Amino acid sequence: MNKRMSLKTLAALTLTMFAAVPVAHAADNVLKIGVNGVMSGAAASWGLVNKYCAETTAEMYNAKGGVDIGGKKYKIEIVALDDKNDPKISISNAEKLASDGIKYIIGPNIDTTAIAVKPVMERARAMNFPYAFSKELYTAPANASVLGMVASYQVGPVVYKYLMDKKGVKSISFVARNESDAKNQQEEGVAAAKSLGLKVLADKESYEPGTTDFMPIMSKLVRAKPDAIVLSGVAPSDAPLLIKAARDLGFKGQLSTETGQDAKILEQVAGEKAAGFLSVGGASTPAIQSDYMKQFVEVYKKRVGEWNDEAGTKAYALELILAVLQKNPKALTDVEQFRKEMPSFKMSNPFVKDKTTLQFVGKKDFGRQSQVGVPLVVNAYKGGGFEAVYVGQVAN
Repeated sequence: MNKRMSLKTLAALTLTMFAAVPVAHAADNVLKIGVNGVMSGAAASWGLVNKYCAETTAEMYNAKGGVDIGGKKYKIEIVALDDKNDPKISISNAEKLASDGIKYIIGPNIDTTAIAVKPVMERARAMNFPYAFSKELYTAPANASVLGMVASYQVGPVVYKYLMDKKGVKSISFVARNESDAKNQQEEGVAAAKSLGLKVLADKESYEPGTTDFMPIMSKLVRAKPDAIVLSGVAPSDAPLLIKAARDLGFKGQLSTETGQDAKILEQVAGEKAAGFLSVGGASTPAIQSDYMKQFVEVYKKRVGEWNDEAGTKAYALELILAVLQKNPKALTDVEQFRKEMPSFKMSNPFVKDKTTLQFVGKKDFGRQSQVGVPLVVNAYKGGGFEAVYVGQVAN
């Protein structure tokens, strides 16, 4: 009898102890953020940097006990899935993330995958932050996607004007990977170049995904003797091979792209032949980094082993998502509340040392603010790294 009473007493005491634990304790609240992007193959760098940046932001907040939203602390958990640049896999990933109750997803990285998951996002009443430039993702009636970076058609005119004014470029040729997003960037680049008065010598040249010998396609371009060659939508592992082929063929002109690149890959494959190559820079170039950005860089490097310039852009997505959720906690479960905040949302940019505003932009291109307002940076490759040659903002 005494033994039975002791067990009952122990059970009662145990229940009392658990009842004393607050339901809203930090450990009980988890905010899951999805990452759906390419993390293998030629474009792996694009999706991996998304993943690493989200994990870095999460680590920084979690080290302080989590993010405070509506008076509760939430630990941030990143759920990252590789879509292998395959629309079918990207759809499956999006469905998995949505079924897990995740409302905010970073990625995908190219037009075909981003467009493929659009219906999934809409059905799930979730939002994603693609790094793809197709305007159909960001213009009405679409409302499930927010562009996470500067688009090719926004940076292209800046690059071409720079080449005209600083390098004396008068003629230009374009080459693209033969898939929709790169071809779209090629078309937009050609239109922008023509509008600036540049003579376009090649506007439809392309190569197949998986190509490793770029001598034939570059021979065709170099023979026309353009002042500059644009590598439209080029993947980080393809860029140095194209550059090397052009230089080996004797091309002395300017080479550029409107996509983000990896300095380490450029150094390893093209070396000094990549000197002067222009690309979209990370939005947190050293010249404008705040102390918070410098801290982010160190945490990122500790996690990954090295810094990637593109991470300066991709640091923004999760930070901005969290800021909007803090302003309107109802958006945790209702993305419509998030959308309502976007047109008027403003915050001090935590990544830039001078007092600048971080907000949603894109009204000029999309008819509404459906783009993260990251700084517009153009980089030149030099000596194993990048240096900024232009820093500006996208017109809102």
